[in-house]
Amino acid sequence: MSPVRTLALISYASVGVTQSVPVLANSQGDGWELVWSDEFDGNQLDRSKWKPEMSCWGGGNNERQCYTDRSKNIRVANGKLHLIAHKEKFRGPDRPPEIASNPNPKKVQPFTSGKIRTLGLSSWKYGKIEFRAKPPKGQGTWPAVWMMPSENFYGSWPRSGEIDILEGVNLGATCLQCEGNVGENRMISAVHFGDYAPKNKVRDTRVALPSHALPSDDFHVWTLEWGEGLMRFYLDGRKYWELTEKDWNSASPKAKGNPVAPFDQPFYIMANLAIGGKLSEDNNDKGVADNVTPAVFAIDWIRIYQCSTDRETGLACMNGGERDE
Repeated sequence: MSPVRTLALISYASVGVTQSVPVLANSQGDGWELVWSDEFDGNQLDRSKWKPEMSCWGGGNNERQCYTDRSKNIRVANGKLHLIAHKEKFRGPDRPPEIASNPNPKKVQPFTSGKIRTLGLSSWKYGKIEFRAKPPKGQGTWPAVWMMPSENFYGSWPRSGEIDILEGVNLGATCLQCEGNVGENRMISAVHFGDYAPKNKVRDTRVALPSHALPSDDFHVWTLEWGEGLMRFYLDGRKYWELTEKDWNSASPKAKGNPVAPFDQPFYIMANLAIGGKLSEDNNDKGVADNVTPAVFAIDWIRIYQCSTDRETGLACMNGGERDE
């Protein structure tokens, strides 16, 4: 079984916001219809919408946490979801059920944290995915909101694709390439596709706030507009990245003659807070800082929209689907 999430061989390039006039995300009034949401009200996780993942395998990236289903690591309070990482030795199942061997061995990790998924509950083909979140800072932190296919129609990772909307790696740590004198202040977005490792491919970008402030200082809104052969990424309503079907592919025989594969299937959404892993530990100040925990990834809400007039492709709600030149 290949890993659900493997970024170990990736070297991310820095790509800033280059548009002089910001392109704003479409509003609900442009045809987007709310089809799913969690406002994280109340005092417990809505189990009709989310399944916590319990695993200690490190996500295929040599991460150092066990994900648990404890309120210590996953907490809903004050209208927000809190994914909380602690430094503590913990023994738990190696892999999540869908990729576990039988029997599933136990593994010990030096940190615990939280991860929730809609796998087996809800998934969507095309739409607008939007959430308001405050990632943590610190060397060794790696929060993410991302999407995976509900079924591996084109084969296991990465032939069936992966969409990373938000990844924060080592926010606030030393960064010689960053503007603003606040340390690492860039967030990552990426898509994974192609063939089985080591022939896997990735397209990625990094984006900083116009003020160059740390994203961990306050809540911000991330948006992905996803239609047939087109993806647009926004931060606080300003577009910073666009991809078309020319930017991806799948090596699966099932994808032959289908230029938009693998991103033409239903995907589910998840949120997690990883500690360590190759991408974080090999960059910035290296390793995992002794004082990085407890770390909190706070999410105010997550909302999924689909195009009311064009469920088939979603393009009618994306300014008619025009591509930027």
